Amino acid sequence: MARFRSLMRMTAVRLSAVYFLLFAICAVVLVVYVTATASAIVEEQSRQAISDELSDLEQVYQQSGIIGLVRTIDRRSRQPGASLYLVTDPSGRILAGNVASLQAGVLDDRGQTPDAFSYERYSDETGERYHLAIAEVVALRNGMRVLVGRDQSEQLRFRGVVQSALILALALMGVAALIAWFFVGRSALKRLDGVTAASGRILSGDLSERLPVTGAGDEFDRLADNLNALLARISLLQVGLQEVSDNIAHDLRTPLTRLRSRAEAALSAPPDPGEARAVLDQMIAECDQMIRTFDALLMISRVEAGSDQVMKSQVDLAAIVADVVDLYEPLAEDASCEVLLEVPETLQAYASRELIAQALSNLLDNALKYAAAPDRATRIRVALTEDEAEWRLAVSDDGPGIPADLRQRVLERFYRLDKSRSMPGSGLGLSLVEAIARVHGGRLLLADAEPGLTVCLVVPKEKRQMGERGDG
Repeated sequence: MARFRSLMRMTAVRLSAVYFLLFAICAVVLVVYVTATASAIVEEQSRQAISDELSDLEQVYQQSGIIGLVRTIDRRSRQPGASLYLVTDPSGRILAGNVASLQAGVLDDRGQTPDAFSYERYSDETGERYHLAIAEVVALRNGMRVLVGRDQSEQLRFRGVVQSALILALALMGVAALIAWFFVGRSALKRLDGVTAASGRILSGDLSERLPVTGAGDEFDRLADNLNALLARISLLQVGLQEVSDNIAHDLRTPLTRLRSRAEAALSAPPDPGEARAVLDQMIAECDQMIRTFDALLMISRVEAGSDQVMKSQVDLAAIVADVVDLYEPLAEDASCEVLLEVPETLQAYASRELIAQALSNLLDNALKYAAAPDRATRIRVALTEDEAEWRLAVSDDGPGIPADLRQRVLERFYRLDKSRSMPGSGLGLSLVEAIARVHGGRLLLADAEPGLTVCLVVPKEKRQMGERGDG
């Protein structure tokens, strides 16, 4: 019983039950309407036939009198068929016809009988004693009565056959529906039980668990595939969150420890304004680095969380790239770096001006930080290109580069090749650039520049920038 209640709680089963009930109601109404209409038509035809026969008998009566009328009725009553004939004297004694007895009171009123009445025929071959009929009664001037009618047994049998067929059809439909519900509902309940069990294990903390997929390709499998993809994403985010938390704790513990050590050393040393000022400058530099780390984290979070609300417009990427490179020219000269700029005269794209400038700034920062060396000249190449499907912004250097097996890792937050953390930075620069690429529907690629590293921001062109959407 509990399983039946669980089955009836399923939306598909309830909808099937409602559909079956509505179909049954419509079928009953339709059959009743058709049967009633057919019966009314048959009754109308019968009454019309009775009127026609009475007209014929009236002519016989006018031409041959009562004797000719009785003879005609006697002859017609001997013929097989559904017609009824009866002639009685004023006392009600049957003089001619094929009716052995009538329901009481039928001959009392003249005209058409309002309802069907029962009667008994002579020499009934069907074995049935009583039948139903409709008729019309005519009273003659001498007090005799003439009844002409039509048997309604066929009509009643027609109604019975239709009703039996309807009941049988509804019964078969009900049995078929129950069988279908049993097998389909049982299969659905098994799959739901599997989903419930897997969900329980997931809620208990096992994020490696996945919802079962049978491979049938139905709506259950499609839902399970989507939920499994969602679980995989949640698991990945959880792992990332754990790694980010560990990296934040590691990266902030060192500067906080240095801040505390310098503050304690300044407090324990003899008062010296010059040394105190130097210590404060170092502490401010450490605080600025932590603030930059938090600012980078906030920028990444805002970019990823507000990907649908990023303000994009039609911009000239060539001009943006040229402006950012001009801004970094003095820093490149101080680091003995030469920046080569390769951009077209103009390149229109639908993008965020601020985010593209931020991405290029991060890439140039990394190139100057890791590729520049005091003992040799360094070249940094910035190239902007496009084709029919996408545009690419690439920054290449001739520095030490990144090993192929670590190029995907450096995109993770706080991951740094410098395990000792001796170089300035937070390990968030490439993570922010990748987030900006995702916001624009693109990707970030790292490749070997032979020597050095090439970081390429690849973004597909949107319809607006490809001229496929017009504004009036």
